[in-house]
Parts: sequence; C-alpha cells; structure tokens
Amino acid sequence: MQYTLEQHFAQPGHLINRLARLMARLGEPRVRELGFGVGQMPVLATLKDGAAYTQTQLAAIAKIEQPSMAQMLTRMERDGLVQRAPDPKDKRSVLFSLTPEAKRRLPKLWKLLGEANKEALAPFTPEEIATLCSLLSRMVQHLEATENGAA
Repeated sequence: MQYTLEQHFAQPGHLINRLARLMARLGEPRVRELGFGVGQMPVLATLKDGAAYTQTQLAAIAKIEQPSMAQMLTRMERDGLVQRAPDPKDKRSVLFSLTPEAKRRLPKLWKLLGEANKEALAPFTPEEIATLCSLLSRMVQHLEATENGAA
C-alpha cells in the first residue's frame, strides 16, 4: 500500500509541527508588541525569577545549539532584555540575567501568552485539555529520554 499525502497530513508528527507553527504565528504579534520574540520564551522563562545562567546552560535548557543561543543572547542584550556579568565562581564565564526593564514587561507578556493559549484551546473542555497536556508531556518525556539514550 502506498503512503498518501492525506496519511502524511494525519500523522501526529505533522500535526504537532503544524500546530507549533500556528501557535508561534498566534503568539508572535503579541510578544513583538512588548519587544520580545517567541524564540526567546525559554530564556525569558528560565531567567524570570532573577536567576543567572551561562550561555551553555541556557542553550541546554532551551535545547538549541550554542551558536544560535549566542546570536539570541546578543540580540536580547542589544534590545535591553538581558545583561551579562562575570561569573563570581569562574571569571572566564559570563552569566546572563534579565534587565529590570525586561522584568517589568514580563507580567504583560505572560498575560498575552495566556490569552493566546486560551484562544487556541477554546474548542476543548478542561478534561480534554488535561488529557492533551498529559499525552504531549509523555511524548516529550519519551523523546527526550530516547535522545539522551535512556530509552
């Protein structure tokens, strides 16, 4: 039997990829109005409580390559969102943290992203949302474990 285009479009991988792109398009204009980018969300969420991390740590948390993280942090620093300081434990390392201005804008950002999620999930009941989150979380955990050689 031949694999059809309709079958491809019905596969979970394709649907998740399409959903991720649609969610980014839904969120991007909202975050852009506050001077942020959707791709910065992992860094912003990691640093939101006043934490400071190295570029290497942030790249690992965000699951992106070092060069991409370096470019992102450079742009974020240029835009006044992050600041760098020497690591007191290792003078060769630099720690990144949010600027006071970025921290001031974060509550509005989380509110706008919450509204976007609410819009996207409008067709679902609370039980369906819980099931969806549970299934997606299991899939992420499985793939991360597989990627790390644990599965």
